[in-house]
Parts: sequence; C-alpha cells; structure tokens
Amino acid sequence: MKIIVDAFGGDHAPLAVLQGAAEAVQQLNVEIIAVGDEEKIRACAEENGISLKNIAVRHAGDVLSMHDDPTDVLKKKPDSSMAVGLKMLKNGEGDAFVSAGSTGALLVGATLLVKRLSGIRRPALATVIPGLNRPYLLCDCGANADCRPEMLVQFARMGTAYAQVALGVDNPTVALVNNGSEESKGGQLQLAAYQLLAQSGLNFIGNIEARELNAGAADVAVCDGFTGNIILKLTEGVAKMMSSKIKGVFLSGLGGKLAYLLTRNQMYAFKASMDYTEYGGAPILGVTSPVIKAHGSSNAKAFKNAIRQAAACVQGQLPQRIAESMATAQEEEPMDPVNTLE
Repeated sequence: MKIIVDAFGGDHAPLAVLQGAAEAVQQLNVEIIAVGDEEKIRACAEENGISLKNIAVRHAGDVLSMHDDPTDVLKKKPDSSMAVGLKMLKNGEGDAFVSAGSTGALLVGATLLVKRLSGIRRPALATVIPGLNRPYLLCDCGANADCRPEMLVQFARMGTAYAQVALGVDNPTVALVNNGSEESKGGQLQLAAYQLLAQSGLNFIGNIEARELNAGAADVAVCDGFTGNIILKLTEGVAKMMSSKIKGVFLSGLGGKLAYLLTRNQMYAFKASMDYTEYGGAPILGVTSPVIKAHGSSNAKAFKNAIRQAAACVQGQLPQRIAESMATAQEEEPMDPVNTLE
C-alpha cells in the first residue's frame, strides 16, 4: 500500500512529516511517497538521522501556505506539494493522500482534482472525538458552513460508513446535533433534516444535545460544518483546560504529588484518551480516494497516526462503502440534481 504525504504541509514540516512517515513505514507495513522540495527533504532527513527506507521522494517546487487562497492549489500554485500529491492520487500513483496544510485548499483540491463520488453534493470532514466510555464521530466538522437538510442526510450516510471503518461498529447509531432532544427543537434546517433522517433507513435515534456528545449517546453526530467546527474547537479547548487544571492540582503541594505517584498510570491512560495525536486527522468523506486532513500542528506521532488512518480507510474500502450507500439511497428515493462546486 502506498500513501502519498504532503511533506510541506503543517507547522512542523518537513521534519515532523518525515519522522512520522519513517515510524509509519516501520510499524504499519506501508510505503510512503513524500511530496515536496527534494533537496530540502533529503537534507532534513540526513541532518536528523531519519531513514528514507521505503520512502520515495517526488519533487514539488512550491508550497501552499495557510495565507494563500484555497483556489490557489489549482490556479496559482499547481506545482505545490499539495497539488502535486493530489494529482498523483487522482492518477493512481498512490492509494491515499495525507496533508496538514490548508483545510480550504485541501477541500478544493480533493473535490476538483480527486473528484466527488456520484451523488455527493458536498464532501464533508469527519473526525473521531474522545468520549467518556467510547469515542464518537462528528460530521461535518468544518467543510460546509451553510447546509441544506438533504446534505445532513448525506453526512449521516458517509459518517455511518466511516464509523464502521474507524470505530468498528457494524450498525452505528446516528443523532442530529440540536439544542434539545425533542423532535420539535431547532431551526428550519434541523426540523427538516430530522424528518429526512427519520425516513432514511439509517440507525437514527433522534436529536442529541451537545452535553450528551461525549457521554457516548451516539456513534455518529451529524451537523452543519459551522456548528461542528465550534464543537470541535470547544472540545479541544476544554481538554487543554482540564489537563492544565489537573496538573495544577498535582503540583499544588506534597499531597498532590503523592496522589500523582499513586495514580500515575491511570493519568497517563487518561491523557492518551484525550490526545488528538492518537486519532491522526479527519478524512474528507465523499471523494473517490481517501484524503486525510491532519491537524496543522501535528507532531511526528500525529502524522504517523494520520497515515495509519489513511491505510485503514484504504483497507476498509471507505469510498466504495460510501458509494454503495449512496447508490442504495438513490434507488430507494431519487434526489434532485447535484449542485456543482464552481
């Protein structure tokens, strides 16, 4: 299996990308194609003692920054590491693509270069978030700020397919994020989406309030990308605050230090369960091949796990699962023509 990696995407590229790629080669039985300035990649690997065994290098002469317009991946910087990597994926030179670069640019590139699956209105970002007893899947978490009801149904179908791969759940429960559990809650989007989801044939269990998300009330939480991104960022912020507060308790005096020594193993496990680097990134659901958006501040561990995530999507045939789900849905209830992304 070959995973294409954007070697110059993210805050700590190319070092963290190459370190993560080298770990992935050793642990995951994959081959890596690192895309970017070949001279800089090889120099970075040599300076830091990183083995490039089973890591091929494809030269790309430009870099897409976070300040560039998302459409620059197609128009102004077609030789950027992201653009070249996506074209390679489109041409079948790899099985999946991983980047920690601009989310907007990656969405544009995945949609217009890798292409959408038949019937998909808009690709969506889905991420796995830690929960009290088990993680849950949030979809959409930032790709589509403005949505129509039928789009949320598609997010639910795609999220169900991904939950089967990522969470190992055969028949994932699906809930609609809302400001109350009653069927009558929400705005026009939520009210209409509720009715469509109830008739979708998915394992829909109704509305879910934000406070119930981390309690494991549903496997897949569906919402528009604006709401999802707020949930994601708030969750990250609360996790950091809790970690800082707990650390302060343990450092507050002799009693705290003794308590830490007694609970050290449990605290390590707790920290790991809340660590975003364990989950790697968020796949762009609805395109013809797996594309993974890694966190912009990803370290080597996060990149390794993003590559692991990409490999799991390939092995689990995620695009094919989504395509089959969409085909079944269209046979049961034909939808109106898909609006194209200009």
